[in-house]
This record gives sequence, C-alpha cells and structure tokens, in this order.
Amino acid sequence: MSASRVCALSDLEQDAAIRVEVDGVPMAVVLDSNGEVHAIGDTCTHGDISLAEGFVDGDTLECWAHGSAFSLRTGKPLNLPAYEPVPVYAVTIEGDDVLIDPTVTKK
Repeated sequence: MSASRVCALSDLEQDAAIRVEVDGVPMAVVLDSNGEVHAIGDTCTHGDISLAEGFVDGDTLECWAHGSAFSLRTGKPLNLPAYEPVPVYAVTIEGDDVLIDPTVTKK
C-alpha cells in the first residue's frame, strides 16, 4: 500500500490535533510546537475516546476524558489510567501535502 494524502500542511494548527481516517484506520494528526507532524492511533487505549479531541502539550497528546497522555513519538502512555500504547504512523511531507501509510508504523 502507498501513503495517502490526509490533509494539507497548511490545514494543521500548531499544538492541535485533527482526526483523519485512512483506509478505515482512525488517526490523530498533530503539528507540534517544533513544527513536526505526528500521526498516532486516534482511539485512547483506556476508553473508546477520540484522542484528536484532546490536548497537545509539547510532544504529548492527552485524552480529554480521563487524562492519559500519549507520546507522539512512541505512542506509549505516560500516565495512568491507560497502560497500552497507541500505534504511531510514519508521516511524509511533500510540498503542502501530509501523507500517511496506515500499514507503516514507527518502532
């Protein structure tokens, strides 16, 4: 499978998340304060909550419902109640296009 365009880079606001879906895979896409774009699984592993509705702080995305924060780089939860990581997807920027392949996860 190849990467799909999910949005324009100019559509992203710094320190905010948007929800996208690629081939049925929900993802939260974030432009962090350093200008880096991240894509992680959009569903909190503690509850069935969209992480894109959460809060970005540095390189973390916090679930609004119960406060679990996930690393945008590794997908690992940084505090309870979540203890399972979310997937992290490789992001490619081509011009103003943000591309993600849902079959390629970062390790």
